Amino acid sequence: MTLVTRAATFGELDTATLYALLRFRVDVFVVEQRCAYPELDGRDTEPGTIHRWIADGEAIAAYLRVLEEPDGAARIGRVAVAPHARGTGLAGRLMLDALEYLGDRPCVLDAQTYLSGFYARLGFAVTGPEFLEDGIPHVPMRRQPQGSADTISSRGARRPV
Repeated sequence: MTLVTRAATFGELDTATLYALLRFRVDVFVVEQRCAYPELDGRDTEPGTIHRWIADGEAIAAYLRVLEEPDGAARIGRVAVAPHARGTGLAGRLMLDALEYLGDRPCVLDAQTYLSGFYARLGFAVTGPEFLEDGIPHVPMRRQPQGSADTISSRGARRPV
């Protein structure tokens, strides 16, 4: 596997890459999870949106996007790993990359409930009650500014500074 981490705004994406990213998301969130919902929600094209992914050659191995929230926080969403790459640490690698990019900035996300422990190891805390989104239990989570993301190991545990 030759893995390369990439990031781009909507305007920086060429059509082939945009198609690959959107197909990847639809394959995971709509087809695999059997959720009929508008995956193309209009936020991909916002000026502050950053698409981040790990490519294995031409194939997408992992993806997430970072959105700008009105209160200045960043919102991480659409976190997904290709079925063949799950359990290899790519979600953690991509999250650490995004958190390093965001620096000392508040960050929010809606985690599938069974993944809340993964996000907690990255410094996120549950901020509200569980809710259903497309029939899947989720919890809102927030990560307060806490310094550089490089104090978090690739396994999500805090390292001494």
